[in-house]
Amino acid sequence: MELTADLHVHTKYSDGHCTVDEQAARAKELGLKTIALTEHGYSHLIFGLKRKEKERYTREIEEAEQKYGVKILVGVEENILGRQGTSELSERDYAEFDLFLAGFHVMSAHETWRDWRNGWKGYLGYNLGLHLKGRLVKDMTQAYVNTVKKNPVDLITHINFQCFADSLEVAKCCADYGTYVEISGKKTHFTDDELSDIVQKTSARFLVNSDAHAPERLGDIALAEEQIARVGVPLDRIDNVDGRMPVLRLAEYKKRHL
Repeated sequence: MELTADLHVHTKYSDGHCTVDEQAARAKELGLKTIALTEHGYSHLIFGLKRKEKERYTREIEEAEQKYGVKILVGVEENILGRQGTSELSERDYAEFDLFLAGFHVMSAHETWRDWRNGWKGYLGYNLGLHLKGRLVKDMTQAYVNTVKKNPVDLITHINFQCFADSLEVAKCCADYGTYVEISGKKTHFTDDELSDIVQKTSARFLVNSDAHAPERLGDIALAEEQIARVGVPLDRIDNVDGRMPVLRLAEYKKRHL
């Protein structure tokens, strides 16, 4: 399995430890033709991309593209904010981005007190090694599903990392709406059984990414490759490997509506 494009990458504009130029230089060194820089969205309270920095960020990406000959998509990893699926990224923002990712991050501006409580309860439970169930899982599943339904999300990132949802129901929704499911090279967020269920019981398609926060991790999908091999995920369902590139939902939305 050869990575065609690493579509989940961070820089110092969110919580990465490097510049746009450094990630682009590393991509060229690795022979990657395409990467996506996907900073945390505006609603992240600590590491979110700042609207006032967006113009400079985009300019640096354009300069790095020309310098290194690597295609760099301007992406965002928006934050899942609650059960209603509302996103800080609105339609007026879509023209500024090529790629719309969404994932759960506890330090985000959640919609309601109940969503705040669910986020922190899930975060603490996850990090304490607990397996929380019940209403919390129902609420978080609803948050994922409504985010996919209400927004042209290209990829849901690291499902169930530091939270608890019904991954099978989330994947079914992703399949219905044309949103990809991520298999992360940074952290194992599915159990093998969960990933196997998604493969066998849904038509969801996948992207595998490094979630690199530093140049030395760019393109590193070894952890994902190990799980893919164990579970037997068909490689033809992963759309950013072996020369393939994904059909992006945001791009299709912009063609129709903008």
